[in-house]
Amino acid sequence: MIRVGITGGIGSGKSMVCQVFEKLGIPVYYADPAARELIERDPVIRHDLTAWLGEDIFSGDSLDRTKLAGIIFSNPEMLEMVNRIVHPRVAVDFENWCASFWNRHYVIQESAILFESGAYRFVDRVILVTAPEQVRIDRVMSRSGMTADRIRAVMKNQFPDNKKAMRSQYILNNDNKSLLLPGILEIHSELMQIS
Repeated sequence: MIRVGITGGIGSGKSMVCQVFEKLGIPVYYADPAARELIERDPVIRHDLTAWLGEDIFSGDSLDRTKLAGIIFSNPEMLEMVNRIVHPRVAVDFENWCASFWNRHYVIQESAILFESGAYRFVDRVILVTAPEQVRIDRVMSRSGMTADRIRAVMKNQFPDNKKAMRSQYILNNDNKSLLLPGILEIHSELMQIS
């Protein structure tokens, strides 16, 4: 089984690309929701986060995401520390998830921070979804209500596309002008032929 990573910055459209792959019958592991779930239920993560950030980072059984975002987006060292706590557990969860699809030709892991988290080391191929910065900002603002400044702060904590492109085998341009489907189908066909 081939493990394929799909990545792209916030607002690039990687989730939409993954939905097309799902329509083609390819299982997709969404790393961000998986990480959120693990933070809520994994006692090791909870222990380590509260040791670093204090008990009030959780409200009952739920992580105070607003408080965490305020800490990590203004402090790169804290972001790195949180990543070191969460991402190894996500890697184990991904491996366990892959085991249930052992008979598939390939599976996909979708992750905005595939390279930043080190998860790229656990995949065989990488698909990068790109889009111009303003297109990405407009997309995120329309779906989430985040401000442009907040979105740029998130972008600042993600590797730039040119750095990701150097380590990616496939690049899909999702600029609202280029057709995505032919590129997705071409990648799917190529991956299905790899033995």
